[in-house]
Amino acid sequence: MKTLADIIKLLEVKQLKGNDKIAISDICFDSRKVTPGCLFVATRGTQTDGHKFISAAIKMGAVAVVCEELPSEGSLNITIVLVSDSSYALGFISSAFYGYPSNLLKLVGVTGTNGKTTTATLLYRMFRQLGYKAGLVSTVKYFVNDREVAATHTTPDALQLNKMLSEMVVEGCQYCFMEVSSHSVVQHRIAGLKFEGGIFSNLTHDHLDFHKTFDEYLKAKQGFFNVLSSSAFALTNVDDRNGKIMVQNTKAKVMTYAMHSMADFHFKVIESHFDGTLMSINGTEVWTHFIGEFNAYNLTAVYGSAILLGEKQEDILKILSNLTAVSGRFEYLHSRTGITAIVDYAHTPDALDNVLRSINQLRSGHEQLITVVGAGGDRDRTKRPVMARVAAENSTKVILTSDNPRSEDPAEIISEMMKGVDVSLQKKVLNITDRREAIRTACMLAQKGDIILVAGKGHEDYQEIKGVKHHFDDKEVISEQFQLLSHN
Repeated sequence: MKTLADIIKLLEVKQLKGNDKIAISDICFDSRKVTPGCLFVATRGTQTDGHKFISAAIKMGAVAVVCEELPSEGSLNITIVLVSDSSYALGFISSAFYGYPSNLLKLVGVTGTNGKTTTATLLYRMFRQLGYKAGLVSTVKYFVNDREVAATHTTPDALQLNKMLSEMVVEGCQYCFMEVSSHSVVQHRIAGLKFEGGIFSNLTHDHLDFHKTFDEYLKAKQGFFNVLSSSAFALTNVDDRNGKIMVQNTKAKVMTYAMHSMADFHFKVIESHFDGTLMSINGTEVWTHFIGEFNAYNLTAVYGSAILLGEKQEDILKILSNLTAVSGRFEYLHSRTGITAIVDYAHTPDALDNVLRSINQLRSGHEQLITVVGAGGDRDRTKRPVMARVAAENSTKVILTSDNPRSEDPAEIISEMMKGVDVSLQKKVLNITDRREAIRTACMLAQKGDIILVAGKGHEDYQEIKGVKHHFDDKEVISEQFQLLSHN
């Protein structure tokens, strides 16, 4: 069992009251989960302030407290560690408690607005196929080698994250690939971790409900690269106007990838079809099972990262040609009546635009493209009209519907979306609040050869309404409708 001194040795401690040689059995930042012998870290969250629950934590058996201000009562018999930022301290405490697991793995983080899940997941799959034991931390799933762990956030809290990384070490993992969200940087969930490399995909409109301004969002993403060490690599997309800005303050070795700019890893899209893309990377051709330029960027990031991690080009290309889509990312379903449905997680204007443009580039011209899309409740409202405008401008027909309305009225969300649709395009837009009914209508409207895009939820198998998660899977609903159509 570790002592408090072991756990806090990397912290900048402002004041220590009491005995730092006491044994610590566990760490908690939720007072309700405190057990006897626990170290309680009082963090300030968006909803609650842990400092208000120090007394409760002590009553539950906490033997030491890390906090930003000294408690006024009930703490005479326990050790108090005073720090400037307890959320930041939690990362280093968690890392020390679990034996610095990120030092024992090659940890690669992927950040950006779009493409994080695909890039991280494909890297995980590639390195498993290369024969390594590896872990994955993503929006869709967490994996400790082959064992799946329920995913709660894109990037878990520091305590959960270090616990999972330590499990990866115990199971012999050599690599871990993880999404690094902007929230996780600002909230210090990755504090204390040692990264082997970082990847930047792109930066577009998202999460302004949290970051308030685009500049703050950019700084959050940049913060990840700012903490990379000189022994790490920073692989950045320089076709994105923020690609160079992202790595301007990093100590890491900067490498670049692009299609339209000079780059260390340069790619071209040679042919695009509904069953895949022929592309070249640094002059070598490779056939892939992915569609669209946006996926070509993701694949190049995977290729470049694998090269920077020391793998052989021929091995990488061989596996790259066999990799398949990540759940809910440009996934296909075909009906017996000749209709194609595509399910994609696109929930930002740029992601939706990328998917629609990719589909339109593959259309022969006469078939309809019917888009079903909504916008999440209790999230960035400014992107709602933009999402609808992008859908209307790039589709034959659009059905605006519910996404995860959460506490909001779905009809109000759709009304806000409609404000972005030009009057001349409104005749092609239907408003159907019920998502199941919206998908059913799209299937009924589609004829042989037509394409249906159902966007926004992708891999999610639930719909959150008024605080309750109801089972809902876009792919299941489409399959049900296709079966019904085939019997008519």
